[in-house]
Amino acid sequence: MGSEMNRLVTYAVDGHVARLTLDSPHNRNALSTRLVEQLHAGLRAAAADPAVRTVVLGHTGGTFCAGADLSEASDGDPFDMTAARGREMAALLRAIVQSPMPVVAAIDGHVRAGGLGLVGACDIAVAGPRSTFALTEARIGVAPAVISLTLLPKMTARAAARYYLTGETFTAPTAAEIGVITLAADDVDEAIAGIVTDLGRGSPQGLAASKALTTADVLARFDRDAEDLATESARLFVSEEAHEGMLAFLQKRPPRWVR
Repeated sequence: MGSEMNRLVTYAVDGHVARLTLDSPHNRNALSTRLVEQLHAGLRAAAADPAVRTVVLGHTGGTFCAGADLSEASDGDPFDMTAARGREMAALLRAIVQSPMPVVAAIDGHVRAGGLGLVGACDIAVAGPRSTFALTEARIGVAPAVISLTLLPKMTARAAARYYLTGETFTAPTAAEIGVITLAADDVDEAIAGIVTDLGRGSPQGLAASKALTTADVLARFDRDAEDLATESARLFVSEEAHEGMLAFLQKRPPRWVR
């Protein structure tokens, strides 16, 4: 998982549970290449440990995940680099969906953009009272393209249209109502403990085969659409409109299309 100094994701095993914790609060657990690589490493470690039957994906700080790390420097053609980051994100989401063991999200903080893709990839997601959610991509000239692979199968169609387009913030109870999460809980740790206990009663084979039934259609979407969505994401990201949107966001001013 890398040296202590470079560690952005912590990994610990407690009984039959592997706890993967996003631990990069300085940038709101943004999905940097290094953080994504460490998440992959944690998922591989869990899969290789015969004692582990459940993965709990949690976080430190007041934000579960703010999405892509826009501060990461990149060399080379912007379109190619952005498409590569889209493929990187798709590979991470697929690894969670394809994991033979249940992955449970434990959220008590803000979730934005690509962070919602992580939540959608998890089999079960619990969010606490400090949690808020928003898909604000349209406000800066892009779209929640790659993360649609895991979000659209979970959200109701009406809710997807509303929150993809408006960018408005919604709470954990609303997230549960529209399918983004499984459960809104006053006490996340207590709710997770109950779910983990129930999952502990499942056999490795039973859990893997049961999960596979629920993920087959999602994995088919990855096979069909992931590359096109990574390309579309890159096309939007390098556009003049997205440049204006991101500049306006950084300068804390309205973009030119807002009057």
